[in-house]
Amino acid sequence: MPTPRRCPSPHHGARPPGARITLLVLHSISLPPGQYGGPQVEQLFAGTLDWDAHPYFESIRGLQVSAHYFIRRCGELLQFVDCERRAWHAGTSAWLGRPNCNDFSIGIELEGLEGEPFEPAQYPTLAALCLELATRYPIEHVAGHQHIAPGRKADPGPGFDWALLQRQTGWPRERLVGLWPQADAEIFTAPP
Repeated sequence: MPTPRRCPSPHHGARPPGARITLLVLHSISLPPGQYGGPQVEQLFAGTLDWDAHPYFESIRGLQVSAHYFIRRCGELLQFVDCERRAWHAGTSAWLGRPNCNDFSIGIELEGLEGEPFEPAQYPTLAALCLELATRYPIEHVAGHQHIAPGRKADPGPGFDWALLQRQTGWPRERLVGLWPQADAEIFTAPP
């Protein structure tokens, strides 16, 4: 796994006592939407974004969000929040009847736009990160933001290649939610 470049974010908090990290949540982000390679995502997570630098930023002014990791289109890995801490990436969410996914998940942002293809260089970094995290935490599933907040979020969307991630990790289909036949159904947020 590439060594992540550390970019501390102030947007995090303590996990609940006894929280087990069992879920990886994949997101997509670009700022402004569809523009890549700039410092704006890093600035957003670090709390230093100039809200007046682009008209789109007015619609997200004051947003306090973070992720544990961010993978740029070139495959570079950045870390904003220590995995032992609760990053603010999932918002209102639930997984298999458990609310507040931030409490028990690690958020991984991919530089991209929901529905659009991701770059080949991002997948090896993501696969290596997933495998490394699974050695440290009892990871049971990898889900998209769309799976834990259906109807509210649609990322990473149909442009994400779940089958490629499966091949690169060697994990069974059952672990990768995007490969489930009913992957976009709301059953995942309802209690069992």
